[in-house]
Amino acid sequence: MESIAAIIGAPIILFMIFVAPLWVIMHYRSQRKISQGLSEEELVQLQELAQQAERMRDRIATLESILDAESPKWRDRV
Repeated sequence: MESIAAIIGAPIILFMIFVAPLWVIMHYRSQRKISQGLSEEELVQLQELAQQAERMRDRIATLESILDAESPKWRDRV
């Protein structure tokens, strides 16, 4: 019975000494990073994506107006 306790106890002790502290440190580091918000680089990327989305929206609206003029029933075929 003592050998079973040693077999089970050793991994638990190793986990508590090595893995658990690293796990806790990494968890709180990621939480701190999340609470800090977006970095300057991420903010620039977000603004660029928003501009691209605006241009894409305008292009889609233009394409739809062209299709409406050339083929008024194109929406019914979809």
